[in-house]
Amino acid sequence: MDQIVSAMEFKRACVIGSPIAHSRSPLIHNYWLQHHGIAGSYDKIEVKPGELAAFFASMADRGLVGCNVTVPHKEEALRLAQHRTPRAEEFGAANTIWFENGELCADNTDSHGYEMSLDQDVPGWDKAERALVLGAGGASRAIIAALLRRGIGRIDLVNRNFARAEDLAGLFGKRVHAYGFDQAPLLMREADMLVNTTALGMQGKEPLLLSLDSLKDGALVSDIVYVPLETGLLKQAKARGHRVAGGLGMLLHQAVPGFAAWFGTTPEVTPALRAILEDDVRKAGG
Repeated sequence: MDQIVSAMEFKRACVIGSPIAHSRSPLIHNYWLQHHGIAGSYDKIEVKPGELAAFFASMADRGLVGCNVTVPHKEEALRLAQHRTPRAEEFGAANTIWFENGELCADNTDSHGYEMSLDQDVPGWDKAERALVLGAGGASRAIIAALLRRGIGRIDLVNRNFARAEDLAGLFGKRVHAYGFDQAPLLMREADMLVNTTALGMQGKEPLLLSLDSLKDGALVSDIVYVPLETGLLKQAKARGHRVAGGLGMLLHQAVPGFAAWFGTTPEVTPALRAILEDDVRKAGG
C-alpha cells in the first residue's frame, strides 16, 4: 500500500538568490530526500535584491522549513535572523536559514564544508604548516577560519587589492599576513598548501594567470571553483605532481548541516552523489 503523507509531514526547503538558475543545490538535497525516504522537496527560488525581508516573512505561509542563501543575500540574511550561530557571526554572513520555535536562525556552513571536503578528498591536509591563500572575498574569510581552526601555523593572504587583504588579515591576528598579488610567486616557495578562493578560473570568468613554477615540492593545491571540475590551476598542479582538491566537495559538504536542520537526518556525501553532480557539471560544459 502506498504511504499516504499528510501536509503536516511534508517538508519544503529551497535555495534563494539572484541569479539562481545555475544552482545545483536541488540535485544534492533531492537526492538525499529520496535516498532517506523523506517526504519533502527542495527547490530554487529567485529572490531579487530588496526582496529578502518580504521573502523571509512569507516562508511559513509558503510551507518552507528553511533555505540556503547565496549571492547577493548572505550578509542581509544574517542581519534579519533572530538567532545566529557563532560562526555565522564570525563570518558576517549566513548561507543556511531554518526555523526554531518559530524564530529565524542563521548559520554559515562554508568553513565546515571546506574542512570536511579536504578530510574526505585529501586526508592529512592539515599537517601543512604554512598556507598561501589567493583572494580576500567572503569565501576567503571562511577558508582562513577553517585553516586556522585546523592548526595551520601561518597563512599568507594575497589579493589584487592589498588594502582589502590587509583588512581581512587584521580580523584574524598575527598568524595571517597580507600581501599584494604580485608577491605570490615568492610566497609559493614556502607554502605547504595553496588555496584559490577567487572566482578566477571559473567557467565564464577570467582565467587565473599564475604560474606554479616556484611552488614548493609536495604542496597541496586546492581550488574552491567547481565549474569546471578541473580548473586550469588544478591541471597545472597535477602536471607538476601535486595533490589537488577541487571545489565540488565543499559544495557537497556545506549542504549537510542544512539538510539535518530541515529534515532531521544527517546525510552522507557518497561517491554516488558526487558522480551525479560531476555528470551534471560536465553536461553543462564544465
